[in-house]
Amino acid sequence: MAELQEVQITEEKPLLPGQTLEAAKTHSVETPYGSVTFTVYGTPKPKRPAIFTYHDVGLNYKSCFQPLFQFGDMQEIIQNFVRVHVDAPGMEEGAPVFPLGYQYPSLDQLADMIPCILQYLNFSTIIGVGVGAGAYILSRYALSHPDSVEGLVLINIDPNAKGWMDWAAHKLTGLTSSIPEMILGHLFSQEEISGNSELIQKYRNTITHAPNLENIELYWNSYNNRRDLNLERGGEITLKCPVMLVVGDQAPHEDAVVECNSKLDPTQTSFLKMADSGGQPQLTQPGKLTEAFKYFLQGMGYMASSCMTRLSRSRTASLTSAASIDGNRSRSRTLSQSSESGTLPSGPPGHTMEVSC
Repeated sequence: MAELQEVQITEEKPLLPGQTLEAAKTHSVETPYGSVTFTVYGTPKPKRPAIFTYHDVGLNYKSCFQPLFQFGDMQEIIQNFVRVHVDAPGMEEGAPVFPLGYQYPSLDQLADMIPCILQYLNFSTIIGVGVGAGAYILSRYALSHPDSVEGLVLINIDPNAKGWMDWAAHKLTGLTSSIPEMILGHLFSQEEISGNSELIQKYRNTITHAPNLENIELYWNSYNNRRDLNLERGGEITLKCPVMLVVGDQAPHEDAVVECNSKLDPTQTSFLKMADSGGQPQLTQPGKLTEAFKYFLQGMGYMASSCMTRLSRSRTASLTSAASIDGNRSRSRTLSQSSESGTLPSGPPGHTMEVSC
């Protein structure tokens, strides 16, 4: 029987007033598919990969990731890693509108820009953190450059191309909804949109009045024209690094993430379904996601002495890890969270740790 340990975890906390934000350096590099802008925080750490983020449609790196990486408990992580935040072409702040007829890169081509960034920075390996379209782009890159990706955190990934039914629904929606509203429906759950919270109002206003809205629409079109990743459990096409899949309950992409989980190696894949987080868990539940990210990094052999904080209050999270034969970074984890029960997920045998509060 796997051993069960109950762990006491403390309250999550926002960035403290005394804490100072890191200095950022923004760069642009030319690639075969145009220029791409990215921002670097921190300095490279010996024998450690860079944390490399890619945002979703309708967002840039700040609006997608700032609440997560400025969260108080995240500071322990970012002090140990240099990180690179990529803005998709034309999504960076102050970006000029592309001329009429501009051919925006496909998601595959956006993935092919990543080697140019890493070569420019002289970085050899990364841990990718992507949301939506960004999760797809990082997955595509990992499939073609497996040796340079140590791990992936994929939020709201849809690995499938749009089918005929999806296209029909997309076209019908386009007849009655504006581009900003369609993108909002991609980012957030219908429950969130109907509730019209302050968060929804903020992002609706940001997207609707974005000076680069034409650019955003081009990125949106590229996402909707994505190819199938053709992932296959046990097949030739699969993600070979540790992967943590994340989705919120009732999120627009919940079914797609569940399907993606079924196509990946269960000994290398963690699945985190976050309660009360909606469509963008990195915005609504940065504390829970930070905690899960710490566990994920520990499973890869990093931050072994990290102090765990709070994953969820009045909920149960189950963490299953299968130890590797040689005890190195090939350890795997399966993490699932439910608002109703603490049932352990099915998975490979190994050490099991129950985390609750």
